[in-house]
Amino acid sequence: MIAVDTLIHARWIIPVEPESVTLEHHTLVIDAGRIIEVLPTHLAQAKYQGACTEALDNHALLPGLINSHTHAAMALMRGIADDLPLMDWLNNHIWPLEQKWMSEAFVRDGTDLAIAEMIRGGTTCFNDMYFFPDITAKQAIQHGMRASIGLIVFDFPTIWAEHSDAYIEKGLALYDRMRHQPLISTTFAPHAPYTVSDGPLEKIRTLSDELDRPIHIHVHETLHEVEQAQQDNGKRPLQRLHELGLVNPSLMAVHATQLTDAEIAMLAEAGAHIVHCPESNLKLASGFCPVARCIAAGINVALGTDGAASNNDLDMFGEMRTAALLGKAVAGDASAVPAMTVLRMATINGAKALGLEHEIGSLSVGKAADVIAIDLNLLETRPLYCPVSQIVYAASRQQVTDVWVAGKRLLNQRQLTTINLDELTAKVAQWQQRLSG
Repeated sequence: MIAVDTLIHARWIIPVEPESVTLEHHTLVIDAGRIIEVLPTHLAQAKYQGACTEALDNHALLPGLINSHTHAAMALMRGIADDLPLMDWLNNHIWPLEQKWMSEAFVRDGTDLAIAEMIRGGTTCFNDMYFFPDITAKQAIQHGMRASIGLIVFDFPTIWAEHSDAYIEKGLALYDRMRHQPLISTTFAPHAPYTVSDGPLEKIRTLSDELDRPIHIHVHETLHEVEQAQQDNGKRPLQRLHELGLVNPSLMAVHATQLTDAEIAMLAEAGAHIVHCPESNLKLASGFCPVARCIAAGINVALGTDGAASNNDLDMFGEMRTAALLGKAVAGDASAVPAMTVLRMATINGAKALGLEHEIGSLSVGKAADVIAIDLNLLETRPLYCPVSQIVYAASRQQVTDVWVAGKRLLNQRQLTTINLDELTAKVAQWQQRLSG
């Protein structure tokens, strides 16, 4: 018998790669934080001895979900300015609150709240864009969560930096500190074309090329953004980014609700990625990303929640269901954006956009053991004919019972193992008092 760290015997394993494969009565074998084999349970029992063995007879195992766009610390502003258009929401509510309350403590506690919510909802990796990215990284490491940390850039001063050069300088210093952290990766994160001018964008493009880092940017989020850009400089934002050399395989274009056929073709030809945030786009009435057309053109489309201030949750199960339903409605085709496609958007497609497909995104031998277990033996997911369809169209995040990141268990039968829920709840209550005062 071969001694290993963990054996997880499951009713179903949905590895995502190969696509459209569901394995029944199989076992995931984990050692030193990595998947070393996936094989029928009866063979695993004869071959391996696990220091920890789990028998999940009613569960499906999936790769951990990847939230490819969020602003984690904004969880502290959940529900604070609902039912408003984007620019009113930003200019008159969110940015003034940030100006008043933004601090290391705000980001620390808000990130803890977001990480707790995401772990309980089956998310094992998040791609963040916010102030004090060093604090976000520190909290992710502390709690055993995988994170891609956005090195944020604006033209204007904030509490984090006074001008674009300072943002870039601080971002590079953080990149240097984090590049050997196994759970942390980084992206360049210029906020948007309307908040970052040409000079900084050109510097970011050069650094992205040199360091092989993705560029994570809001783009074509609303019709107003596109019209304002055309009024200001005669160019649609994507055209401007293209002329600056940013439309390339490193680009993660977040939202992309306003796309022409020519822009879809341009993104596809460049090998760029789109991060679709359907619930935030719906709530802010920003528009609809034409997901089916983008996928048909060959664009890699990932999935994100956006921040909890505009969603109002970090629930990737809800996001998958909304993406599938909205994708069909926008395409006018009930067969568009099927369940397996959406599951890939929430896993391997996010890994590809972040440049992490060699490490996460599927339950493949050699990859990190980022794994979630979903109990499908509930009334709400019975009868069960197709596990993938049931997960996307009927299951909820409350059915996630167990979560592992790099083989370490972060959720054990719905109980967080690295976060004290009582202490976190007390901190969140204090922030609610301050922000609503």
